[in-house]
Amino acid sequence: QRTGTFTDNMKLPIHRWFRYSAGFSADWVERAIAEVNPQTLLDPFAGSGTVSVVADKLGINSYGVEAHPFVYRLAQGKLAWNTPIPDFLAAIRDIQQVAIDLHPQFPKPIPALLSKCYTDAALLDLFKIQQAYLQLAPHYSENLQSLIFMAISAILRVSSYVGTAQWQYVLPNKRKAKIHHPFDALSHQAALMETDMRLMQSLGRSPRSILLQEDARTLQNIPDNSIDLVITSPPYANNYDYADATRLEMTFWGEVQSWSDLHEAVRKFLIRSNSQHVSKERLTLEMLIPDPVLNPIRDELFPICQELEQIRTTKSGNKAYHTMIAAYFIDMGKVFHALHRVTRSGGKICLIIGDSAPYGVYVPVEQWLGKLALAAGFDGWYFEEIRKRNVKWKNRKHRVPLHEGKLWINRS
Repeated sequence: QRTGTFTDNMKLPIHRWFRYSAGFSADWVERAIAEVNPQTLLDPFAGSGTVSVVADKLGINSYGVEAHPFVYRLAQGKLAWNTPIPDFLAAIRDIQQVAIDLHPQFPKPIPALLSKCYTDAALLDLFKIQQAYLQLAPHYSENLQSLIFMAISAILRVSSYVGTAQWQYVLPNKRKAKIHHPFDALSHQAALMETDMRLMQSLGRSPRSILLQEDARTLQNIPDNSIDLVITSPPYANNYDYADATRLEMTFWGEVQSWSDLHEAVRKFLIRSNSQHVSKERLTLEMLIPDPVLNPIRDELFPICQELEQIRTTKSGNKAYHTMIAAYFIDMGKVFHALHRVTRSGGKICLIIGDSAPYGVYVPVEQWLGKLALAAGFDGWYFEEIRKRNVKWKNRKHRVPLHEGKLWINRS
């Protein structure tokens, strides 16, 4: 049941450096690899690098593709585990020493999200650490920069007095009982990372993962017929805004100033799986439904999209679920065409996926994805349910039972 969650990874070396909720179990990835025994792995939705870190641990070649620019940088940090430990610790000490004496420049105006999430004292110290890093970073290797960027990003939540929702949205109105001083938090994070790096380096492996910031719909830099096993979890068609999950961290680093910046900074690069995305692009069903990628499922999909469009007019939120669903399956169809190009004969694909029911209208996600995979040239698919979803109906907007599971796709 916990295969599709990142929770258990927070006990595992390297994986625990940063919690990215849109992830899945590293232990399950190891078991799946053991069953298939691949030469080369691919995760086209790499997130913060779960599959890539497991592949490095096992000494297997792998590719990770991530389109979210900030999450890509976090994955780079995890994959820099082989950096010399004395260099890492010396850099952390230097940053802390320089930071103590700094008089940092604050952004003008200070973004509202930061003001809501930190005391003045904590924000002062965080900007001291940030600007000390930016001052010293040009003298460090790329791997060392990635490690320290990861370490500083990882202390932002524990240094804040506000809560975090299950899916990493910040909750400014929720207060935490325990808050860490930024300098203490950085020392603790560095010690944690040192322990994990020593363990990983003791295995005698060399990093064999290639991480690419690009689009899963094209997999432009993945060679043809090069992949034996794909393990991934694409975005779910459930309106979760993956761009918003790291808004606090991106705001701190100056990459966005407010929620309105997220589309240009992140969302436009991602699979269209939330209503904010399609609304920003001003999409209509008339634009989407004729797309030939939808040929295998159009007769089933179109009536559902029409129903969602009708229900929308009765809802105060007016969410564009009708175009979101159509755009999502167009994008995922393109992903399957790209995956067919890069997988070898006999290759396997496993997607952790969940179904959906926007406005209470059921969308049979795994069935439609299976049909799109067959249309892309794959030979068969089957679905293994992991767990039930949406069965605890307190405060739920709809009571449609849902599930999550593994969609296995085969190429002969």
